[in-house]
Amino acid sequence: MDLQTRTERLAQLLEHRLDIRGAGFEVKLKRAGRLLPRYVRKEGALLVEALRQAAHPRLARRLDIDRLSRAADALERHLLDVDPWDRRRGIAVMGAASVLFKLLVVAALALGVLFWRDYL
Repeated sequence: MDLQTRTERLAQLLEHRLDIRGAGFEVKLKRAGRLLPRYVRKEGALLVEALRQAAHPRLARRLDIDRLSRAADALERHLLDVDPWDRRRGIAVMGAASVLFKLLVVAALALGVLFWRDYL
């Protein structure tokens, strides 16, 4: 499988697993940002640089195909381990917990004011 096909597959995985939209692998990888671990971001950056070099005929001959294959494998392995539904559920739970905590703080402040004013 060539580099272009491999990065298109990785771009599809980024879109389906992490809900990242964009035009192409490079844009999606940049938008993923901290959703990916550091080592995966480094492997992705290596692939982006290789895509740029592959466009130039003289630089394309200098690419280390084995290293790029390992980088693509690492990125693909990580993305296949991501469960999109579990990720969405976690986001929803954290949002609900944040709202409930804020309501609890407001209620405690309201009760504090009522005690301070001798209404309770």
